[in-house]
Amino acid sequence: MKRKIDGIIPVMLTPFDDNGAIDWDGLGALIHWYLAKGAEGLFAVCQSSEMQFLSLAERTDIAEFTVKTVSGRVPVIASGHIADTPPDQAAELLAMAKTGIDGLVLVSNRLVGNVDGKNDRFHSFRAALGAVTASLPRDLPLGLYECPAPFRRLLTDDEIKFLADDPRFVMIKDVSCDLDIVTRRLGLVKGSGLAINNANAAIAHDAFKAGANGFCGVFNNFHPDLYRWLRDEGPSNADLADALAVYLALAASTEYMGYPKLAKLYHQRLGTIESAFSRAVPENIVEKFWALDAVLEKIEMGGAHYRSKISDLRKHP
Repeated sequence: MKRKIDGIIPVMLTPFDDNGAIDWDGLGALIHWYLAKGAEGLFAVCQSSEMQFLSLAERTDIAEFTVKTVSGRVPVIASGHIADTPPDQAAELLAMAKTGIDGLVLVSNRLVGNVDGKNDRFHSFRAALGAVTASLPRDLPLGLYECPAPFRRLLTDDEIKFLADDPRFVMIKDVSCDLDIVTRRLGLVKGSGLAINNANAAIAHDAFKAGANGFCGVFNNFHPDLYRWLRDEGPSNADLADALAVYLALAASTEYMGYPKLAKLYHQRLGTIESAFSRAVPENIVEKFWALDAVLEKIEMGGAHYRSKISDLRKHP
């Protein structure tokens, strides 16, 4: 039976030790942290995981480790779709499909670039999609990810409708960062089994109001529980939800300060992981971005403040 893949889905970090090797104990602790904070699924091996800097063996090992650690509590999806040529892409996707994950996520910019002409673009997309999925298990749910690296390639309406008509596809990680586009896409997939999972914090509150059930943004690495409350209980607590949405948007605006190392520094503060080493961001971001420690402290304090507000509200509704 297919598992529903939607909701609050953190894009997982890959912890390393100070020498750059994968820290498996840290990864296990991080997975347990996500689950304790209300994650409804986990997206292993994505851009936040530094997948472009992982070998194929490392990518599949992370996926297998995550599946084993989660032990069926929530769905685990993974991508690792980084190769340039269709044969190499097909091989890496097939290897990932064999790891026991609940869903395999393809990357839109790996399939086809921004081809000129509406018809040429759509036909190129369908052909590329068919080429890389032909050898995949027919019963494995699939997703599409508008990963912004090496370039952002948004799906067209025709492509989304095509995916909605194919029962194999169950989710799109939307990186349009545009509420109008998200709202239109929700209309395009209505009645199908395809979920639109927004990734932008600034529009998360409004996207929930528009009918989006999911959030798959990078700041699920800081406070996934607050996004889940915003979706589940925010509609009944408008004043607190509006204030929380502002905090979440402002906190997420720090992403440019060296993410994903930024999130690793945060988890180092929490004690989840030991090292903030990042293959994707090798520079010292504390030196590069002045007062970064103070910024992380304020993000932590803000999260604690809203958790206290939520706790008080639940005690005295």
